Amino acid sequence: MSLRKTELDGDFDQAALVAGEEKAWGRFIARFTRVVASAIRTVPGVGVPGRGESSDLVQDVFVKLLADERRLLKSYDPARAAPATWLTIVARSIARDRLRAKQLPGVPIDDVPEAAFATDPVMPAEKIEVPPGLLSPRQELILSLLYDQDMDVADVAAFLKIEAQTVRSMHHKALIKLRAHFAPTDTGDISPSPSLLRDRR
Repeated sequence: MSLRKTELDGDFDQAALVAGEEKAWGRFIARFTRVVASAIRTVPGVGVPGRGESSDLVQDVFVKLLADERRLLKSYDPARAAPATWLTIVARSIARDRLRAKQLPGVPIDDVPEAAFATDPVMPAEKIEVPPGLLSPRQELILSLLYDQDMDVADVAAFLKIEAQTVRSMHHKALIKLRAHFAPTDTGDISPSPSLLRDRR
């Protein structure tokens, strides 16, 4: 902890600040804002959206120095630290307190009832039966690779050694055939499984 006085510390007139002298406060804010801001930037969490912006925390520090009839300023002991050193420590402490106050309350995972983790089971989609001959062998293969093997278009193209656009085109034409075949009729509304018709690009 440094006790060395600097030119910067010359604008820290404790008695005048405690007395609330306007000129003393003007010099103090002008000269020590950078010291306070630099100290705050070293605190983890500063700058994280929703937690603590540096400019807001700098203001919090000066407000805290004025609070309770300048109680914090009165506690400064020049025999223990230079003003800039003391302000650095104070600024970090205030910033950490403000950040902790903005944190969402946490609950230990062991205290959470098991029922809170329960999720509804995911039922597998019913696979539709495609009539023989409705699709070409290449279209059937592409649909199988896309949906049964869960490959993307680029992987299918590389596997079949064809262009990705060709895969997209054959996929599109196959879906048109399936939609036409399974279109709603007078006897009921029958459509292909959503798992088969989800977008593949």
